[in-house]
Amino acid sequence: MVRLNNMQFRGRHGCLESERRDGNWFRVDLAFDYDMRGAIRTDALEEAIDYSAIYEVIQQEMAVPANLLEHLAGRTLDAILTRFPRIERAELTVTKFNPPLDGKVESTSVTVNYE
Repeated sequence: MVRLNNMQFRGRHGCLESERRDGNWFRVDLAFDYDMRGAIRTDALEEAIDYSAIYEVIQQEMAVPANLLEHLAGRTLDAILTRFPRIERAELTVTKFNPPLDGKVESTSVTVNYE
C-alpha cells in the first residue's frame, strides 16, 4: 500500500456563496495498491507509480470548484484511476476544515473507495 498523507490545498468548494468567494483549506489523503513486484525487484522508477504525477492530478482537481465534497472526492479518484490504470485498489479522503456549520466543528470528510 502506498500513501500520500495530509496534502493540503486552498480551494473554493462548497454550496454557499461565502465558501466560493473566500475559499477554505482542504486536506487530501490517498492510499492505493498496485503490483509493486517490479519496483521492489528492480528499484526502477518506470516500474513504480510516480507519486509526483499523482499529486499533480489531485492538485488540478482541487483547483476546480465543486459544490459537494462527495463530488470532489469521486471526481478526483476517477481522474487518478484514469491516468494510472495500474492502480488496483484506492481510498481517497477529502477533508474540509472549519465547515460553515452552526457549531464548533473542526472538519468534515468524505471518503471514496475503488476496488
